[in-house]
Amino acid sequence: MPECWDGEHDIETPYGLLHVVIRGSPKGNRPAIFTYHDVGLNHKLCFNTFFNFEDMQEITKHFVVCHVDAPGQQVGASQFPQGYQFPSMEQLAAMLPSVVQHFGFKYIIGIGVGAGAYVLAKFALIFPDLVEGLVLMNIDPNGKGWIDWAATKLSGLTSTLPDTVLSHLFSQEELVNNTELVQSYRQQIGNVVNQANLQLFWNMYNSRRDLDINRPGTVPNAKTLRCPVMLVVGDNAPAEDGVVECNSKMDPTSTTFLKMADSGGLPQVTQPGKLTEAFKYFLQGMGYIAYLKDRRLSGGAVPSASMTRLARSRTASLTSASSVDGSRPQPCTHLESSEGLGQVNHTMEVSC
Repeated sequence: MPECWDGEHDIETPYGLLHVVIRGSPKGNRPAIFTYHDVGLNHKLCFNTFFNFEDMQEITKHFVVCHVDAPGQQVGASQFPQGYQFPSMEQLAAMLPSVVQHFGFKYIIGIGVGAGAYVLAKFALIFPDLVEGLVLMNIDPNGKGWIDWAATKLSGLTSTLPDTVLSHLFSQEELVNNTELVQSYRQQIGNVVNQANLQLFWNMYNSRRDLDINRPGTVPNAKTLRCPVMLVVGDNAPAEDGVVECNSKMDPTSTTFLKMADSGGLPQVTQPGKLTEAFKYFLQGMGYIAYLKDRRLSGGAVPSASMTRLARSRTASLTSASSVDGSRPQPCTHLESSEGLGQVNHTMEVSC
C-alpha cells in the first residue's frame, strides 16, 4: 500500500462503485478505522463533528481512517437510473472486503451508526477475520414485521422523506423541541443527500432481515460477533429498545453497553467528548495502550466515576505494549482495578 491514500476514492465492488474517503496514512500493523453512516446521512453529516473533535484527533492520528458512504449517498452523488436495484443490507456488507483489499488493510475497527452499524455487524459475521473491534451506535438487530412495515408505509404517505428520516435519527423530545440541531439536519438531509437515492436506501433498510446473532450457549451453533464490541445509544433515543435487545444477544465477556445521558439520538454529534473518552478505553481494552495509557485527554469529557466503571467493563491487555506495530493484540479477559475487583462481567450499562 502506498504511504498515503489521503482523499476520495471510488472503489469497484461486486455490487457497484463505493465512495470512500481516506484520512491519514497507514500506521505499521495497526487496523484501519472504518466508519459507516446511518440512513439519511453520509460520512460528513454523521461523523464530522466526532472526528473533528480535538481529543478524537489525538487518537486518530495513530490510525488511518476510512469513511465509507453507502451507494449514492455521498455529497454530489448522481441520481441512480430508473430501475436501479439498490444493494441489500447483506450486499452492502459484502462490498466492504473490496475496500479492505484495495487499500491492503489487514483488519479494521468499525464505527457504525444505525443502518451503518447493521452493515458493519453483518460484515463482521461474514468476514470475522477482517474485524478486530466494533463500535455500534443505535443498532437495531431486528427486521421489520408487517405492522412496522405498514406503519412505515403510512408515515411515508403523510410525511416528507426528510421528516420521516428525522424520526429515525432523533428522539421525540428533540423533535418536539425542534432544536437547532434538528432544524439543521432537516435542511441538510433535504439539500445535501440525493432524495431519490436516499429513498432507495431507506426502503432497503426497512426491508432488512433479522441480524442472525445469539448469545453463545443459548441456541445450538449460535452465531455471534467474535470481536470486542461497544454498543452505544442515547437514553430515550428511537433506537434504545433495539440496542438493549442487541445487547441481550451478545457475548457478555466481550461486550460493553454504553447508554449516554443527555445525548439524544445522535451521541456522536451531541456528546463527542464522552464518546471519545469511551473509544479511548475501548482501544486500550484491545491492547492499543502503548501511546494511550498515560495520555489523559483534556476537557474532562466523562465524569471520573463513569470513566472508572467503563474502564473496568472493558477487556484489557496489560502486557501488549508491542501491539502498536507488532502482531495483532490478543486481549485478556479481566482488568485489575484499584478497587481490587478481579474478573468482571463485561456487559454493563454506563450512563454518563
